[in-house]
Amino acid sequence: MTSVFDQAKAIGDAVLYEGYLLYPYRASAAKNRVRWQFGVLMPPAYASPDRGEHAQACTEMLLEPGKGAAVHIRLRFLQVQERAVYQRQDDGRYRPVPSLAVGATTFTSWDEAVEREVDAVLPVSELLAGPVEVPVSVEGTEKADEVPGGRLVRRTRPVTGLLRARAEPLGGPYGGVRLRVEVVNTGRWHTEEPCRQDALRRALLAAHLVVAVSSGRFLSLLDPPEWAAPAAKACRNERLWPVLLGEPGRDDAMLASPIILYDYPAVAAESQGELYDGTEIDEILTLRTMTLTDEEKREVRATDERVRTLVDRIDAMPPELLERLHGTVRYLRSVTGEEPAAAPESRTVLVGGTVVPVGARVRLRPGTRRADAQDMFLDGRTATVRAVLSDVDGTTHVAVTVDDDPAAEMQHAQGRYRYFAPEELEPLPEREGSA
Repeated sequence: MTSVFDQAKAIGDAVLYEGYLLYPYRASAAKNRVRWQFGVLMPPAYASPDRGEHAQACTEMLLEPGKGAAVHIRLRFLQVQERAVYQRQDDGRYRPVPSLAVGATTFTSWDEAVEREVDAVLPVSELLAGPVEVPVSVEGTEKADEVPGGRLVRRTRPVTGLLRARAEPLGGPYGGVRLRVEVVNTGRWHTEEPCRQDALRRALLAAHLVVAVSSGRFLSLLDPPEWAAPAAKACRNERLWPVLLGEPGRDDAMLASPIILYDYPAVAAESQGELYDGTEIDEILTLRTMTLTDEEKREVRATDERVRTLVDRIDAMPPELLERLHGTVRYLRSVTGEEPAAAPESRTVLVGGTVVPVGARVRLRPGTRRADAQDMFLDGRTATVRAVLSDVDGTTHVAVTVDDDPAAEMQHAQGRYRYFAPEELEPLPEREGSA
């Protein structure tokens, strides 16, 4: 099962660091004073509906286990690590300070994060016999590192929890089981005046699960087989939502994430690394980061080691990698596994009763209901069909480049197109349509 967990790490890391630190990535930014929004399991003393904070999450998924099957459950989460900066005084003692400048380097007091994992391999037969509990325990730590003129002290607080799993047979003649996994923060921390920052230091952050089966298959809750649809609808998921994981078609692993995803989530091939800023577009954040002044970048680098690496990566990014982030379009049919109803062949579109393939030329007749008034200037011009796309509603969109546009080939290389409905196109006669 090792390979599926290796594959899951890239997606899991994106979940772990979703919203970890928001652009402009500086500790002084107001929005970075309220961090850790996804998959936060607080100690019970702080969790309450009034605060919108919870100590527990659970997920249910459908499994058809094979003979002697076992499930491998991996809980992943972040633990807050407080980084405190101390300045050395003339008498040799240290006092805490918000930041310490040493030459070109600045050290800032900040809450970092440490990745944690807890694994359990449980036979399905044991889970059918009753609930199985696996303790989660992370000890508190403290470490001091000397720096010129002071020291950095990193501390973590103890975090305790429970991983609870059980299985029950599905009713009906088809077999299968419902697997339920719960994650609970059991910390006994109490204080008279609790604040969120203190509670976070005893919380499981961005908690999510990777579940793999040694023999058998999981069923998609988003697109279950017809016989399993009622059971899928009855699955209870609170703050964790399971999707199939791995290459499309694979069914031996699930990711239960605090962020709702589709089956078979994947990190875009164009992405050059984590940007941490909660589902923002890589190109936008990269360009924004490029606009930071040298002084702002200095503050960013002082805030967090991960974003120091981020800024260094963007500063060194060659133009060709930046271009890869721009204007990429993917065929939705590769996600759904279905051809659009309006396209009788995979690379064709039906236009006025004529089958028009990708690469053919057409005449543009923009509709009157278009919101962009500039489309009127395209009426009657010829264009080349570059792609046939279908959206989630099954509507067909034809991607084209305008033939007399000097930038047409560059736009095609970057995947930047104009989009028209099939009824807004006229097929050109073969002689007129040939290049």
